[in-house]
Amino acid sequence: MRFDRSYCTLLLVLGLLGAGVSGCQKSASPSGQAGSNTNQTVIAVIPKGTANSYWLGVKAGAEAAGREHGVKIDFDGPKLETDITGQINLVEDKINAGVKGIVLAACDTHALLRPVEDALRRGIPVVTIDSGLDPKEDPSYCYIATNNEEGGKKAADALAAAIGQKGKVGILGFLQGAASNDDRLKGFTEEIRKYPGITVVTTLYDDSDTGKAVNQTANMLTAHPDLNGIFAANQPGGVGAANYLRQSGLVGKVKIVAFDASDDEINDLKQGIIQALIVQNPYQMGYQGVIEVLNALAKKPAPQPRFIDSGVTVVTQQNINDPQIQRLLHPGSS
Repeated sequence: MRFDRSYCTLLLVLGLLGAGVSGCQKSASPSGQAGSNTNQTVIAVIPKGTANSYWLGVKAGAEAAGREHGVKIDFDGPKLETDITGQINLVEDKINAGVKGIVLAACDTHALLRPVEDALRRGIPVVTIDSGLDPKEDPSYCYIATNNEEGGKKAADALAAAIGQKGKVGILGFLQGAASNDDRLKGFTEEIRKYPGITVVTTLYDDSDTGKAVNQTANMLTAHPDLNGIFAANQPGGVGAANYLRQSGLVGKVKIVAFDASDDEINDLKQGIIQALIVQNPYQMGYQGVIEVLNALAKKPAPQPRFIDSGVTVVTQQNINDPQIQRLLHPGSS
């Protein structure tokens, strides 16, 4: 009887050990099967740069769409928006890594054509956002952006109002050849001509660098000490121009209208250093960019027209506390 009990106990122990081994084998699934993320769809989101907080809005929107649809977002871009070669290499790297789609804000309208065409030849759809490709040659699925010409026109109207529709103004662009820069400046210069009392006396560029924007603002005001207003075409320009006015005691004497809505720009608006912000919707660009890549992967027809306007809003001290403006400025908040 004792032998039988010991024998049964031994069989029970061996059975439990076998079950344990079997359980361990089940949890270690082979690569690419259950328990592994190797088959998850990866969409690369490649901004023009990563140094400015504006692009964090794009990242937040893209990641929200990724969570909703179970895809992985690979957000990666050159640090500086002037690094065209770096962005080209990055697009090629993502192609070779096997991403399923690309959302791209092009540093240059022409230079990024070839890598986009390379992606399409490999069956990887590309959606452009913020800054697109040459419209005469653009092969991307669609283009999601601010109507930058319209934004430039709204900036001109806001600056004209701030300076009483008379005086001298300067333009602080960021990068010639970038579609968003060129369109904003085109819209601004066309609209400002409607005000015969206003003269554009200079156009300088800051390469999307806040420090350089400070220096370029100093150069503007050294050459034109009677300058009345500045149009800054993006976030670094707005922050840099405001910093220079603060440092030089010119707040209120020179008016600023700037694109974008970083924390610094919002604070400068509240303090009266900046008179108006031309606010885009980078969150929507990132979110819709991912959605359109998924539509392309599902073989859905491209939207018609191919340009999707993500919207632009003029924000001033008078409307900054409106609920809809607060949602635009802080899209991640409830």
